[in-house]
Amino acid sequence: MSDPAQTDSRKAVADSFLGGRLLLHQPEGGHRFGTDAVLLAAAAPADFSGVVIDAGAGVGAAGLALAISRPRAQVGLLDSDHFAAGLARANIAQNGLSDRCCVFEADLLSAAGRWEAGLRDEGAGLVITNPPFLDPGKARLSPEPRKRRAHSMQAEGPSALCAWIAASLALVVPGGLLIMIHRPDVLPAVLESLSACAGAITVLPVHPRPKAKAKRILLRAKKGSRAPFALAPPLVLHDEKGFTAAADAIHRGKATIEW
Repeated sequence: MSDPAQTDSRKAVADSFLGGRLLLHQPEGGHRFGTDAVLLAAAAPADFSGVVIDAGAGVGAAGLALAISRPRAQVGLLDSDHFAAGLARANIAQNGLSDRCCVFEADLLSAAGRWEAGLRDEGAGLVITNPPFLDPGKARLSPEPRKRRAHSMQAEGPSALCAWIAASLALVVPGGLLIMIHRPDVLPAVLESLSACAGAITVLPVHPRPKAKAKRILLRAKKGSRAPFALAPPLVLHDEKGFTAAADAIHRGKATIEW
């Protein structure tokens, strides 16, 4: 296997996740995956089997964490960044997951691009996604191109996030699940974008500390359902001693999210 750090002229560094069960090579100076990816993987059904697509996968942190903990899942990592896709392929091989995981190098927002990469619509029982969080019309963006691309949408306004959600949902089979992590302030736009095509929507607030406002939300929706909205009990990540017991178990790959 080739050295993952040599898949591009830029350097990569190795980080371990899930208590050392998952080793990821990530760009040294670019976007680095962490807690958001771990939470997204943990939010999938504990007994999931079948096809999963990690939309906007980067180097594969969330998708590969899911594959490690769900041995019957077949995971596709979808990303348009050539360097990240190269690292994702190396990470699949590094972690011995070549029999169940693959990379689709394409733009999620391009139906034609997805098709050319070999990815078919309505082929996944589950799509997980950690979309770029920032609106380029409102936020101060990183001067580093790879971080900027990972952190911000390509266009301004809520329509960009709605397009990302629509493209993600297009990959899901009827009755399948979409799970995403994002900021709480985008929830109204997300709910509106899902209203015509998904239901059984459940939102789980993620709080950094007790009594602190939620900094993230996890959202789960079923394609084609008309079941009502639900609000799940919150997850608190830290207390005065560090990770809470629940958050520590999730980060070590010993527990899943309780919806």
